[in-house]
Amino acid sequence: MRRIDARSLRGLAHPLRMSILEAVELDGPATATTLAARLGENTGTISWHLRLLAEHGYLEEDVERGTKRERWWRIPGPTVLDPAEFRDDPETSRALDVYLRGLVEQYFDRVRAYVDENWPGEWQHAAALSDWRDLRLTPEQLHRLNEEIGAVIERYTGAEPTGDNAERVIVQLQSFPRRS
Repeated sequence: MRRIDARSLRGLAHPLRMSILEAVELDGPATATTLAARLGENTGTISWHLRLLAEHGYLEEDVERGTKRERWWRIPGPTVLDPAEFRDDPETSRALDVYLRGLVEQYFDRVRAYVDENWPGEWQHAAALSDWRDLRLTPEQLHRLNEEIGAVIERYTGAEPTGDNAERVIVQLQSFPRRS
């Protein structure tokens, strides 16, 4: 697992690069051509951003799929960001702000897409749009809560579906303090 540093955070904090990375994370390895079509951009612009994402370690070339004319890109592995590491540096705090606001927009867009789609009743019953407002926790308790929820999700990651009606599922967790 790679930790995001100040230099790579500034390299990622761009709306199009975040969209490219999200597309590869959600749908797997892709070429500049397929990403350009999906994102409504030209191939040259996408190629430039792909190389920049690779320079910062967010993507790598998938040499097993590529040819001399066609380069495939994939996620090399998970990355970790600790926002507290960047808040005190004015230069990186701006990049952090752009990145976090971009993430919130991506999360919102995913939820909106689900709401806008007409899923069958069994999926609507299984899905959840919930929040819990009555918790009072210390930072340590909140951290532990997030770790426990992450462990539960990890058990389902890579699990084989037991039925023929399996779909790809996104689990989003937003946990943060609120001022009264």
